[in-house]
Amino acid sequence: MNYLVLAYYLFKDIKNPLEAVSQHKAFLKGRDVSSRIYISEQGINGQMSASRLDAIAYMEWLVNQEGFEEVTFKVHSSCENVFPHLTVKYRKQLVAIDREVDLSKRGEYLTPSEWRKALESNEKLLLIDVRNDYETAVGHFKGALLPPCKTFREFNGYADVLSENFAPDTRILMCCTGGIRCEVYSAVLKEKGFEDVSQLKGGIIQYGLDEGIAHWEGKLFVFDERLTIALDEQEESVTVGSCKHCSTLADIYYNCANMDCNDLFLCCKGCAKEHQGCCSDACKSASRLRLFNEESGPKPFRRKGQLLAK
Repeated sequence: MNYLVLAYYLFKDIKNPLEAVSQHKAFLKGRDVSSRIYISEQGINGQMSASRLDAIAYMEWLVNQEGFEEVTFKVHSSCENVFPHLTVKYRKQLVAIDREVDLSKRGEYLTPSEWRKALESNEKLLLIDVRNDYETAVGHFKGALLPPCKTFREFNGYADVLSENFAPDTRILMCCTGGIRCEVYSAVLKEKGFEDVSQLKGGIIQYGLDEGIAHWEGKLFVFDERLTIALDEQEESVTVGSCKHCSTLADIYYNCANMDCNDLFLCCKGCAKEHQGCCSDACKSASRLRLFNEESGPKPFRRKGQLLAK
């Protein structure tokens, strides 16, 4: 495979994030790169795909920029770029939670091997997956608590639910895709009074790279055109998700063809064809529908999608 997919973040005071945005754009101009990179006063949160040479050049360049020396990358191979555009933007919040969080209170790190050992111990643990519910539907650690939250902002209120139902000395282990949401949410839980909070260093992506699928079931949702990936490409994934229409096992996501709905949902191929890419009968009868293309596959919705003539 001639492309690399990078995931990385760093919480670090950046004095001039707009300048960092400009420097990124200048370096990436003309390269075989697609990305979704956000930079703020808090640091950087990036996802990128690039030709192997350009990916390596970028990683070497970034860690030599002032303020970014400690960035670490999680790397997968790909046969193509997986983001639709090259996007580098300033963003006020690296993680959208709409409140101030004291990151000095964030939980302790567990390396993937330490995480695996904890799961294999006899210790009583509360394992929490702090991804959105549509992400956990397609794959998760066995026995993990899967909160019914559709956006990360909802986890702030869910922290109150946890504090009402679990003692302050409960040992909590939390995970997310790449680790950045756990940085924030572990601090939130400690603010709520929980004393023993740990987070999976490097997130589920790094766990898959280091430990494979031990204690994991299903696939991993990713925020790019692949939508799902196997946690370990060398091992076969079991299917744990279910079709929204017929409830059979399914691990393929679709955006509802009703442009005014656009919900992301799991669906088997048969039901996707029968319902023309819609998540419900009501949506199938909507006035603004995108054409359903069975052959092109379930790529994420783009606003330039073709309307179905009615």
